[in-house]
Formats: sequence, C-alpha cells, structure tokens
Amino acid sequence: MRVTRLKSPFSAVDALSASTLLGSACLCLFSLQANAGEEASGRLADLMPFTAQYRLETRGWPGATITHTLTQEGLHWLSDMSFSVTIARGQEYSRFSASDDSIHSLLYSSSYSLLGVGDSYQLNEDAIPSIDRQAALVDLSRRAGHEACTQSAPCDIEFVDHRGRDEHFQYYSVPGLQAVSVPAGEFEAQRVILSDIEKPDRHLEINFHPDWPGLILSAEYRKEERRQTRIRLTQFNP
Repeated sequence: MRVTRLKSPFSAVDALSASTLLGSACLCLFSLQANAGEEASGRLADLMPFTAQYRLETRGWPGATITHTLTQEGLHWLSDMSFSVTIARGQEYSRFSASDDSIHSLLYSSSYSLLGVGDSYQLNEDAIPSIDRQAALVDLSRRAGHEACTQSAPCDIEFVDHRGRDEHFQYYSVPGLQAVSVPAGEFEAQRVILSDIEKPDRHLEINFHPDWPGLILSAEYRKEERRQTRIRLTQFNP
C-alpha cells in the first residue's frame, strides 16, 4: 500500500488539524461503503453533476460552510469537498469510475491545516483496497433503500480513511422516505443510521436526497447521546 503524505514538523498541531472541522465531519460522515449480504435490488440512480453548500457545526469550533461539487470528467467522476474559516481550512476529493451497480476509486487526496500548519495525504488506486470515503459517500447514497439492511439485521460497511487504514461500520436504512426541513428547503429523504462496531456509543444519521446520489440533506453524529457534528444543506444547484 502506498500512501503519499506531506507532513509538517509540528506533529501535535497536525494531529489536531487532521481531526477538525471538515476532517472531523468526513471521518464521521463520508467514510462508507456498503458490503451488504444481498445484492442491491433494482437499478441504482444515475449520477448527475451538482454543486451544494452545507452548514457545518462541530462542538468546540466555529461554524463553517462546506462546498461540495460532483462533476463528470469524461469517463470518470470527481467528488470534491472544501471549507475555510479564519484559523483552519480543509479539502478532500476523490476521482472514481461508476457503473450501473458499483463505484471504483481511482485517486483520493486530502489536506487540512490549522493556523497555517497541517498535513496532506494522497491514496493512489493500488492503496485503496475497498473504497475511499468521498467515493463511498456517493456509493452509499445510491444503495440506501435498495438493500435488505434493517435495524435487526444491519449491513456491514468497509472503507479506508484518509491515511488508507481499514475501518468497519454497520448501517441500516429507515423504511420509506422521511420529510426533512433544512435551510435550502423541504425535501423527502432516504434516512440511513450507522454505528461504529468498536464504539457502540457513537451513531450517525444521514438524510440523503433519493434522486441525487452523493447529495446530503442533513446529517448528525452523536457520541454518548450528545451531538458532536451536524451538517445541513443550505444551497443546491443542479
């Protein structure tokens, strides 16, 4: 496995910056690949380009705006997320290919900084045995509601984090569509509930748009019943 990393000499600051704001949100929200026991039923939604903005709220940090774009580059797709506030900034993107029923990671890159000091990571195709977290966001949103993943029999999830390390979660889809109100308007959403197998006190609820793969309407990450991170859609441009 090859992981290209550009490391700052200030390791303590780097460790903090890598887990703040967008890094924190992405570690919790965008790190998912379904590995269900059954194949997805029915045709999955086709990918469509979009630009969206989310309001990010993280405990202990000022609010920030995340800009999320999904664009087509010939035969490939690019999912890109970025944010910037006074003391921190972050960006990560994934280039991937998509077929009718699967997504394949080709390149993943991320960078974070706090007070001008930070880290950058890059994973090439051979360093991603499952899927990277940006491509996995799109993959999970396409599959949600099409697989037999229930609260009593959740599906397994496998992904690699920004350093290329394997992680494992479980998820299930709430039956039917749920009404969601966010700053961008009122929508019907496909709700997904995720849990960390090794940390059962941590849960994540994501409301995906059912017709636009990769588009998050809202999401909330809770630890010991306390909300840690929340994002809500504030602007959407197809």
